[in-house]
Amino acid sequence: MAEPLPAASPLRPRPRKVIPIVAAEQGSGLYAAHRKIYPRSISGLFARWRWAMVFLTQLVFYGLPWIEWGGRQAVLFDLGARRFYLGGLVLYPQDLIYLTGLLVISALSLFLFTAVAGRLWCGYACPQTVYTEIFLWVEHKIEGNRVARMRLDGEPFSLEKLVKKWFKHIVWLGIALWTGFTFVGYFTPVRELGMEFLQTRMGSWEVFWVFFYGFATYGSAGFMREQVCQYMCPYARFQGAMFDRDTLIVSYDVERGEPRGLPAKGPQEARSGDCIDCDLCVQVCPAGIDIRQGLQYECIGCGLCVDACNTVMEKQHRPLGLIRYATQNSMAGHWTNGEIRRRVLRPRVLIYTGVLAALCLGLLASLVVRMPLKVDVVRDRASLARIAEGGRLENVYRLQIMNATEQPQRYSIEATGLEGLSVLPAEPVEIESAQSRWVAVRLQIPYGSAAPGSHTVHFGVRSADGSAQVSEKAAFLVPR
Repeated sequence: MAEPLPAASPLRPRPRKVIPIVAAEQGSGLYAAHRKIYPRSISGLFARWRWAMVFLTQLVFYGLPWIEWGGRQAVLFDLGARRFYLGGLVLYPQDLIYLTGLLVISALSLFLFTAVAGRLWCGYACPQTVYTEIFLWVEHKIEGNRVARMRLDGEPFSLEKLVKKWFKHIVWLGIALWTGFTFVGYFTPVRELGMEFLQTRMGSWEVFWVFFYGFATYGSAGFMREQVCQYMCPYARFQGAMFDRDTLIVSYDVERGEPRGLPAKGPQEARSGDCIDCDLCVQVCPAGIDIRQGLQYECIGCGLCVDACNTVMEKQHRPLGLIRYATQNSMAGHWTNGEIRRRVLRPRVLIYTGVLAALCLGLLASLVVRMPLKVDVVRDRASLARIAEGGRLENVYRLQIMNATEQPQRYSIEATGLEGLSVLPAEPVEIESAQSRWVAVRLQIPYGSAAPGSHTVHFGVRSADGSAQVSEKAAFLVPR
C-alpha cells in the first residue's frame, strides 16, 4: 500500500484559498449614492447674520456695475482696450503687480481669518454658500418647509408636483442668468450690454459667458450645493493646516450634553445630559452633518446648529451654549470668553497679521506714489539706422504713451545721452483721458559725432503741467 504524499509534496496541489464575496450594505463605500439634504429653516442670531451677508454681498455684486464715475462705469475690466477701471484708478497690463499683490493679500487674509475663527468665510460670504441660501429660500417659498419638500419628492408624479417643480426651476434659471449677465457686465459696459440684449445684438462671446456663468450658478447652487464644498473646493481639504486647538469653531459640549435623552424623572443623579437628542442641529445643517460627532471638515461654520440648539435650550429652561463657538482648548479647560480672547494673539496669528499689514502698507504706498504715465519704447526694426536730410544719422523708434489720468494731457518728448542729439517731431503730443497712443519718434545726431556701436540714450516724457515724468532707456545704433 502506497504511503500518502506529505502535505508539502510538490506532487500534491496546494489547496486554493477562496475569498468569500459578501454583499456590501446599501449606501456604503466610496461610491455611495448621494443622499439629498433638506435643510430646515431656523431663526436666530447667526441666521440673521447669514442673511445680512447675503444682502450685502449681492448688493455689491449686482449694484457695482451700474455705478458711474466721471461719465464711465466705475468698475470695469476692459479686456479689449487692456485697461482696468477701479473708481478713479486706471490700470494697464504693466500694472499686473497690483493684481498680484491683491491676490496675495486676499490669500493671507483668508489664512489669518481661518486661524482665528475657522471657516466663517465659507459659512457667511462664500458665493457658493450665498447662492445656495438664495436658491433654498426660493425652494422653501414654492415647495414648502422641510417636511413638505420631503413629502413632495416622495410622492408619485402629479400636476401639483409638476407645476411646483417647473416654477421653482424657472425662478432659479432667472436668478442664474441675471447673475451671469451681471458677471459679464464687469467686462463689457453693463448699459451697452443691456441695450445689445434688448436689440438681440449681443456678441457671441458675451452670450457664451452669460450662459456659462449662469448655468454654473444654476447647477452648483440648485443641485450640487454642499457637494461643491465637500468634494470640489480645495479649501475644505487644506483648512486643517491652518487650524489649531485655539481656533474658534462650532463645538458641542460633550461633558454637558451626554448622555443624550429626555430628562429622567427622579433624583438629580438619574437625569440625562442637556442634549435631548432632538436632531434639530442635524436638520438645520446645510452640510447634513452631526456636529455632536466632533470637528468635521464638512462643517462650514455657519452657526445654524447653534441657533437651533439655543432654541431648544430655551424651551427646556436650560443654559444656552450647549453648541457654541469655542476652541478645543477652551472646551477641555473650561475657559471663559476672556481667556479665549487672550489666546487669539498667538505666534501664528501675529505672523499672519504682520505680513498682511506689511503687504497692505506696501501696496497702498505704491498706489499713492504711482506715476499716472506709462511709456514703452520699441525700435523700428525695418530701418535700424539711416542717413537723414542734412547728413545727420537717424534712428527711428515707436513710443507707446499711456495716459493713466481722467483728464486729457499734453506730453513733451526729450532725449539725452549723446552729443547733439535732437528729437523729431518736437511738438507736444496730446492724449485723451485713460487712452494710449503710439508715436513715431526720430533721434538724430551729427554724422561722425559718435563712435560706431550701440549707445545708450534716455527718452524723457513729461506732462505739460509737470505732474508726471517718465524716463525710459533705449539703444542708439551707429553703423561702421
